[in-house]
Amino acid sequence: MTTNIKIIPTAEYDAVIATVQAYIDGLRTGKADELAQAFSDDAVMYGFTDGVPMAGPISNLYDFVNDNGTAPEIATRVDIIGITPTTAVVKVDMENDAIGADYTDFHTLLKQDGQWKIIAKVYHQYEG
Repeated sequence: MTTNIKIIPTAEYDAVIATVQAYIDGLRTGKADELAQAFSDDAVMYGFTDGVPMAGPISNLYDFVNDNGTAPEIATRVDIIGITPTTAVVKVDMENDAIGADYTDFHTLLKQDGQWKIIAKVYHQYEG
């Protein structure tokens, strides 16, 4: 006998999007403390910014935001690639960040203690 049960409530999708939106809002306002709310304390990131590797702890992203300020014209498209009861992968297509660059981000999220947090960010910066 097969089971036909919906295991991921719509509210979980909304919660994942809200977490990623906190990341985007932090980029828009240029406030690293707001941005940090989206990430696990142990989160990591990997990618290249202007051809220079940005790898390791997520604090590298906070430093970037503190150094470069706001991105009031940032435009994004957020897509959930996959979701389980405790994990999610989200793609963020981004244009016009604080340095005027465009990116594709892939965020891996984990749900712990009822909260979704980004645990890893991998990104590609496009040439201007």
